[in-house]
Amino acid sequence: MSFDIPGSRRQFLNHFGMGLGGMALADLMSTPAAANVGDAGDRKSLPENAALAALHHAPRAKRVIYLFQAGAPSQMDLLDHKPLLNELHGTQLPDEVRGGQRLTGMSGNQSSLPLVGSPFQFAQHGQSGAWMSELLPHTAKIADELCIVKSMYTEAINHGPGVTFLQSGSQLPGRPSMGAWLSYGLGAENENLPAFVVLLTKNKGGQPLAARLWGSGFLPSEHQGVRFRSAGDPVLYLRNPAGVKAPGRRRMLDAMNELHQLKLESESDPYVEARIAQHELAFRMQMSIPDVTDISGESQATLDSYGPDVGENGTFASNCLLARRLAERGVRFIQLYHQGWDQHGGLPKQLPVQCKETDQPASALVRDLKARGMLDETLVVWGGEFGRTNYCQGTLTANNFGRDHHPRCFTMWMAGGGVRPGVSYGETDEYGYNVVADPVHVHDFQATLLHLLGIDHERLTYRYQGRQFRLTDVHGQLIQPILA
Repeated sequence: MSFDIPGSRRQFLNHFGMGLGGMALADLMSTPAAANVGDAGDRKSLPENAALAALHHAPRAKRVIYLFQAGAPSQMDLLDHKPLLNELHGTQLPDEVRGGQRLTGMSGNQSSLPLVGSPFQFAQHGQSGAWMSELLPHTAKIADELCIVKSMYTEAINHGPGVTFLQSGSQLPGRPSMGAWLSYGLGAENENLPAFVVLLTKNKGGQPLAARLWGSGFLPSEHQGVRFRSAGDPVLYLRNPAGVKAPGRRRMLDAMNELHQLKLESESDPYVEARIAQHELAFRMQMSIPDVTDISGESQATLDSYGPDVGENGTFASNCLLARRLAERGVRFIQLYHQGWDQHGGLPKQLPVQCKETDQPASALVRDLKARGMLDETLVVWGGEFGRTNYCQGTLTANNFGRDHHPRCFTMWMAGGGVRPGVSYGETDEYGYNVVADPVHVHDFQATLLHLLGIDHERLTYRYQGRQFRLTDVHGQLIQPILA
């Protein structure tokens, strides 16, 4: 006795048992946020394309703009003032402070680990009295808007795992990124724009940034970040090919949709539905993307506030302005990446360059959002993947030094979106080496970010390979003291 087995496993399951196998497969592949839904009374706050049936609690923020400083900015040269390091400059890092910590291969074989004080002057700013480096004069002007977290720590000691951990909750590639989780859980507010947009500063060197950092992992592919390019069309294939007009493109999509619907009638396939949705979004983006990227209507005062680089596509300044324009139009998660903070050597010359590129635009973004009444509903985040060492990597000279990777403590700041303004949270020791009060793990930061958007981080999950996954894995505690 023989059977005519269809060519693919999916076809076999659809034919087997009068299609019940295919129904089960489709259910497994498209399992939404399981029973992890909120109260039905909140349903009106979420669009139909959201996986969550409702928010878990009242949100403080509607969207996130994440200014990711790739390479790890030096906290003790910018935001975590450590005068003791200047007093002990050139002396050895005490063994009791290091505590046997594993070092990278770049400085672990050094016979000497001399402490290095910051060559940059610090002063207190605003009513909050926040200590800031002279390299951040514009950020200093918004000191009372910021919640500065000085006690961040991570488990990763190298860039690849470190950036991946911040963005996806795992050091291993393959998990959904933070923006993908939000797109999946909350859906898109604007049907003409992606829920998750990525902007990279152009012409920056340093550690490479892989597309997996804004990928959707095992979530449906429509939730991956859409990267806007700095040259040519912001999104590839945005324009119709030569000779193809908009009505013809519409007819083509309608015909393709009919073919997809015929396939869905015979074979339940969430990938086909996702492809239909992506084609339709791409068609609508042909109108919405040129509008959002056209800054000709911005006032000269607004342009000036972001700095002289704002008129050049792909600079950090232009990306910050574009982030505000995307936020105005309902984009959920806007991720900016700015590379070049990895100062293993030459820090006294390189760090001022990085700050000159980012200080004014980041400050202008916060002030611009506040002036437009958007800051209360927009969470702005600034920070890198880990910190820098308080000792010198390589040879310490009178005019030059570098700092190695340091996962035990680093600094981030947040503004708006339900966090307390004018607050410095957490504390590191006087050497700037260990957290001594209010430690904040990467998963704690992620749990708090989701909370501000109305999501319980333990209840936004996705079933994959037999278990429920979430952004914070099995960890994460809410940072209650920084909530407004």
